Amino acid sequence: MRDKNKNKAEVEKGKLNKDGLRQLFSIYRYIVPYKWVYFIGLVFLLIGTLTALAFPMLIGSLVNTSVEATDGMVSKFIPNMPPLNLSQLMTALVAVLIIQGICSYFRVLTFVYVSQKSMADIRKDLFSKLITLPYTFFESNRVGALSSRITADVTQLEETLSWTLAEFIRQIITLLGGAVLIATISPKLSLIMLSTFPLIIIGVMFFGKFIKGLSRKTQEVLAESNIIAEETLHNVKTVKSFTNEAFERMRYNPGIDKVVKYGVRMGKYRGLLSTFIIYGIFGGIVFVLWYGISYVEAGKMTIGELFTFILYTVYVGASVGGLGDIYGRLQKAVGATERIREIISEEQEVEIADSNKIENINGAIEYRKVHFTYPTRKDVKILNGLSLNINQGEKVALVGPSGAGKSTIAELLMRFYELEDGDILIDGRDINEFNLTGLRKNIGIVPQEVILFGGSIRENILYGRPEATEQEINEAAKQANALEFIESFPEGMETLVGDRGIKLSGGQKQRVAIARAILKNPAILILDEATSSLDSESEKLVQEALTHLMKNRTSIIIAHRLSTIREVDRIYVIDGGKIVEEGTHQNLSILDQGVYKNLLELQNTFQEN
Repeated sequence: MRDKNKNKAEVEKGKLNKDGLRQLFSIYRYIVPYKWVYFIGLVFLLIGTLTALAFPMLIGSLVNTSVEATDGMVSKFIPNMPPLNLSQLMTALVAVLIIQGICSYFRVLTFVYVSQKSMADIRKDLFSKLITLPYTFFESNRVGALSSRITADVTQLEETLSWTLAEFIRQIITLLGGAVLIATISPKLSLIMLSTFPLIIIGVMFFGKFIKGLSRKTQEVLAESNIIAEETLHNVKTVKSFTNEAFERMRYNPGIDKVVKYGVRMGKYRGLLSTFIIYGIFGGIVFVLWYGISYVEAGKMTIGELFTFILYTVYVGASVGGLGDIYGRLQKAVGATERIREIISEEQEVEIADSNKIENINGAIEYRKVHFTYPTRKDVKILNGLSLNINQGEKVALVGPSGAGKSTIAELLMRFYELEDGDILIDGRDINEFNLTGLRKNIGIVPQEVILFGGSIRENILYGRPEATEQEINEAAKQANALEFIESFPEGMETLVGDRGIKLSGGQKQRVAIARAILKNPAILILDEATSSLDSESEKLVQEALTHLMKNRTSIIIAHRLSTIREVDRIYVIDGGKIVEEGTHQNLSILDQGVYKNLLELQNTFQEN
């Protein structure tokens, strides 16, 4: 699951073997709550299929009746059944059509109801599982590939449940029932006709092999093209700022051209397969028809019996041809099931039932000889025996060159990753002893790049504490210096911020994020470069909001702009994954050959230039 290459072909087929079928049917435990509705649907399917098998017999009898005035063919299938006259046959045909219509309606209705309900349950469980998986899982899997599990894969299962399985049962009943009935009419002719089917099946398997390979290649190339499209649209501002529209088109178009190429080749093989099936089935029918006419002329069978035999042969032939397509659909369903089960079987880090868990945290933090390497970059040591102390209510800044591990320190505090070695304590307790949900409820974060949800400003602020009142939302916005610009919009709090907050400026997004953090009311606050990308006016407003937010809270400030941390209680300078200096701004700025002093001088020089 962690291998990105496994996400290439989103509808790649799985193996239709014993294990594959077991996985496929295991996912259909979601049908259990609706089993009686599904059973009713199967009853309608059975009745409809069986009545459909009566149709050729009645048509043949009708032909005999029109030729000879009477017909005894029905009694060949139903012992002791007296011959039916024309009126009775027409009544029976109308009854069959009515039963077929009623059964078809209720079969579709029941199967669609069950498939919609059960697939909704799968989507809910799949989404719940995804959002409870650890952060490392999402570092190893593309979001587009994961979202396809909820869309394409579940849709594939929905189609299998509502149509493919029902059609499979119907085709099997038709195939077996039709074979028995043609054998009843003429055993010799049925052997001649059925002898052509193995050749058709071999042909379907032969062409199917090529079609399957081309289908996989098509899906792989299409998946790669979709990834390019998704990344381009997510970063459309960057694309436009670098005027790389033509470049992105050049990246995207070759993949689509390959899709066309593979699609045309696949169409060629499908066409050959269709031609082969037509020649096989209808060629056999023509041969049987020619042979059967000699039987009619010899008085060995009636014209109605031959007509019925041909119709049943078409039924059987259509079932054989349809099973090939159903086989391919079941393969896709097995593949979709495997990918869904891979996610469902992942070990989640939190339980949604724990969402109301509360941990009473004051905010004293201690790192003891912490070692850490990112799971995806084992060759790079990020933290190398780091130790630091933060007292309750202190404002502490982390500074150092890029890649020194500043953001990693905050991520480890929130348990986004597991420690390689060492300990992190809050209020003297190891962070692993806390309920993870309860721990994170006590930590608020204002990141450098704020990404908002695409709804309204109110919804984004309310995300800090969904049960908050309207008064609390407005108060949080006011304290974040956000209420003024929010009220300047015609729709106020109901203003839609757009995808990722694109309709708001950087400073406005930061203040919405601060309002969200204020509403959360955390014991520990993490400010990750919260003002580094703002203009002077926005920075002043945001800094005022942050000052209010940090009151009486343990605050960890990750900063590159050293001018913003002059008033903190302590500064930790990190280099090489360790604390190399600590103290106040005044103390560190006068250390000869100090790392902090060097960073300060570099920034001053840059600002002067």
